[in-house]
Amino acid sequence: MPRTPLRIAILECDTPAERTNAKYGGYRGVFTTLLHESVRELNNPNEVDPKSVLSISAYDVVTEQEYPDLEDVDAVLLTGSKHNSFEDHPWILKLVEFTQKALEHPTVKLLGICFGHQIIGRALGVEVGRNSAGWEIAVCDVDLTAKGKELFGVETLKIQQMHRDIVFAYPEGVTSLGTSPRCEVQAMYKQGKFITVQGHPEFKGDIVTEVVTLRAEAGVFNKEQADDALERAVKPHHGLTIGVAFLKFLLE
Repeated sequence: MPRTPLRIAILECDTPAERTNAKYGGYRGVFTTLLHESVRELNNPNEVDPKSVLSISAYDVVTEQEYPDLEDVDAVLLTGSKHNSFEDHPWILKLVEFTQKALEHPTVKLLGICFGHQIIGRALGVEVGRNSAGWEIAVCDVDLTAKGKELFGVETLKIQQMHRDIVFAYPEGVTSLGTSPRCEVQAMYKQGKFITVQGHPEFKGDIVTEVVTLRAEAGVFNKEQADDALERAVKPHHGLTIGVAFLKFLLE
């Protein structure tokens, strides 16, 4: 790990559901949990304090529309969101513009998760929008490319999903890390610049269970979809494996 803290700015693109928000403290808390667990996975937990090697800040880009100074951070993480990455709300357009600036910055690296993955795709000029194949929900398999297997260290990636929007194509010069039957662009990579995933490495079973339950009650998911998703929500997945890959990438 670095001698000085790795400065990660989390762009909070949404607020989690009520129980998750109370338990973790926003998406800042959800991702801080993942990143700290990833530090421990990389090191002897008795010897390394994650707080000593990671300096994590968070910015509300929806309501407050706050952003870090790119000169003061090493990495920017764009979270998931219930909002649509393809819409032209002022805060989304501002986020796309900031993401373009971050992509052009000579030293800042980016991590994009779900909505954040789509925003990076949009910032790079490719189409994002509704998937005609419908939802991917709970733990699903992603078929990895050779580069995906190298970065994540597994043959097939099991990852929590919660999306019906997608990136429709890989931007020019971007490497594919994986695909699934319902989504060709599951993960994108550009050496020294970014890694993105359509799924949610930060989601644990309790988080997905809450989201699925709420969306079933609201009629977004039918009973068959919800029952299937709730069964898979608690299955083992590679969230921590992805978190470790993120850290290794940021430390390159």
